[in-house]
Amino acid sequence: MQTPPLGSPQPGNNPHISRRGFAASVTSAVLGAVFLPALGSSASAAPAARSRAAADPVVGGGDLGPNVIVFDPSTANIQGQLDSVFSQQESAQFDTRRFALLFKPGTYNGLNAQIGFYTSIAGLGKNPDDTHINGDVTVDAGWFNGNATQNFWRSAENLSLTPVSGENRWAVAQAAPFRRMHVQGGLNLAPNGYGWASGGYIADSKVDGTISPYSQQQWYTRDSNIGGWGNGVWNMVFSGVQGAPGQSFPNPPYTVLGTTPVSREKPYLYLDGDNYAVFVPSLRTNASGASWANGSTPGTSIPLDQFYVVKAGATAATINQALSQGLNLLFTPGVYHVDQTINITRADTVVLGIGFPTIIPDGGVTAIRTADVDGIKLAGLLLDAGAQNSPYLLQVGPSGASAGHASNPTSVQDVFARVGGAGPGLVTTAVEVNSNDTIIDHTWIWRADHGAGVGWTTNPSDYGLLVKGDNVLATGLFVEHFQKYDVEWSGEGGRTIFFQNEIAYDPPNQAAIQNGDRLGWAAYKVDDSVNTHEGWGLGSYCNFSSDPTIRQDAGFEAPVKDGVKFHDLLVVSLGGVGQYNHVINNTGDGTSGTSTVPSNVVSFP
Repeated sequence: MQTPPLGSPQPGNNPHISRRGFAASVTSAVLGAVFLPALGSSASAAPAARSRAAADPVVGGGDLGPNVIVFDPSTANIQGQLDSVFSQQESAQFDTRRFALLFKPGTYNGLNAQIGFYTSIAGLGKNPDDTHINGDVTVDAGWFNGNATQNFWRSAENLSLTPVSGENRWAVAQAAPFRRMHVQGGLNLAPNGYGWASGGYIADSKVDGTISPYSQQQWYTRDSNIGGWGNGVWNMVFSGVQGAPGQSFPNPPYTVLGTTPVSREKPYLYLDGDNYAVFVPSLRTNASGASWANGSTPGTSIPLDQFYVVKAGATAATINQALSQGLNLLFTPGVYHVDQTINITRADTVVLGIGFPTIIPDGGVTAIRTADVDGIKLAGLLLDAGAQNSPYLLQVGPSGASAGHASNPTSVQDVFARVGGAGPGLVTTAVEVNSNDTIIDHTWIWRADHGAGVGWTTNPSDYGLLVKGDNVLATGLFVEHFQKYDVEWSGEGGRTIFFQNEIAYDPPNQAAIQNGDRLGWAAYKVDDSVNTHEGWGLGSYCNFSSDPTIRQDAGFEAPVKDGVKFHDLLVVSLGGVGQYNHVINNTGDGTSGTSTVPSNVVSFP
């Protein structure tokens, strides 16, 4: 596919913005020597080591492995080390290298930390202001000719910044969370030149100045404090954000909830004195503002010796043994092949990844499965489908789970799923949620539309997310390109605050997506049996590049019942490459022409 010329939309305009599907498929080039030793997969572990792991107790704690780089204010040549990592990761979209850049509490002057693929930067203080950078944490799109729509898989967390120019640039797309950050200035979400951008997610942060999305098509901000918001293109959603603009969808396209019904901030690694620990924030209800805005985040600290630190050579057997001993898991940066399902059965288990650790199931197993118990926390993981079909990448609770967890729900945060792109990938359903009351807080579930191992019959996958549990809440839900429903919701009492979707680009013809008497499979389907459901700020885009004559009946389908409610829906045809007939069911004007203008529904039914 050819990339059209980049435009230069001006701040505040509603430009004709294309999505990354228009861009040529990009695979990462072979870069220079690896800065730090590459991580091996489970297959690299020696048989003797595997035998010992099966017989001896797994020991918690220890070092964080070779791909975690820890700085303190006295570290020499910090900028040079940051630049070395970035030079490897800037365009390494489907690479196997992973990095976590961790800063001990203190003040750092004159830094520009440019953040590339599979790179996390984070402070090690208890609170963001404990670690301050007089400088910038930057994401731009020079590697892709000013197009930011493929700036995936990177993160910033638990730092405070004073940007050199007064405004920090964070021009990201999906799977690039900005959490627990304090920007003592403004935040620019667009690439240099205001090229195409498609993000993004902010939570538990303070931005003293204005956040300026410019060309960003959509964005979700949760439980934060901001000095102002600049503009909107298609879909800007806020919940629990002090300083957010007023409700005004679709002009400007702002969807605003004063509070977030239920939230729990993501667990994070920090230094408790001289020792590493993981802090687990407490559950919040009807939250507004950052959890640390008026003091330390409430919660519980768990010392690192209560975690199995997963590093190169770890096997699924050892990981499961650690879990059975009552240990939590801290995955360090790397790529891990597992030949058996990681089974999490103990209530309140924490599974935390740093530096985008990637878990690939081998032999068609499910990568991770949880029991129907209270308070499991899954965070900071990339689940990558393997070459043999798996039924699921992640299954939260077994089929038929029925226990209530309202006072201590399982949370799934910054857990991303990928089918193809980095190589062959096969899975029937990427994520299934069966446990009641689960919180899904920021996920990108992606059947790849570019990269390696991509095609209608090459990386087939039916469903992105199936929600069967009751009272499940999704805050920041990104699901794209699956061959049937991207999201299907059959549990009662479900709620979604912000949804971003692209229908699969690559069906070969209309017949390939015929769904009974419906043209196409909805991006977001609420089953006819459901009596209560609510959604705010949901958008779906089409770009049927294999056959532009394809029509989709609607982006959304739901039963017409008093208890099923939607607020601020939109569908967009990207450049007229295929069209929607309606927004939801048979409601809402269809898209038409090549103007890439949304069709909106403010309230349904």
